[in-house]
Amino acid sequence: MDKPTHHFSELFKQLGLDDDPVEIERFITTHSPLDDDVKLVDAPFWSEGQRAFLKESYTADADWIPMIDQLNEALHPAKK
Repeated sequence: MDKPTHHFSELFKQLGLDDDPVEIERFITTHSPLDDDVKLVDAPFWSEGQRAFLKESYTADADWIPMIDQLNEALHPAKK
C-alpha cells in the first residue's frame, strides 16, 4: 500500500503551527539558520509534543518524513 503524500503546510498544521504560507515563511526566517550540529528534533523552539512527533515519525518511518526533511533543509540552509 502506498503511503499518503503530505504537503509542507500540512506538516505545520500537524505540529500545531500556522499553516498559511506567510506564517510558514515567518517561522523559517525566525528559526533559521540552525547550527549544523543541531539536529532538527533538538532545536530549542519545539514543545515536548512537537519534539515527540518528530522523533516518533522517524522511528516509525512515517509518511511525514519527506516533509520533515524539507523542513530540516529549510532550517539548515546550505552554506555558499
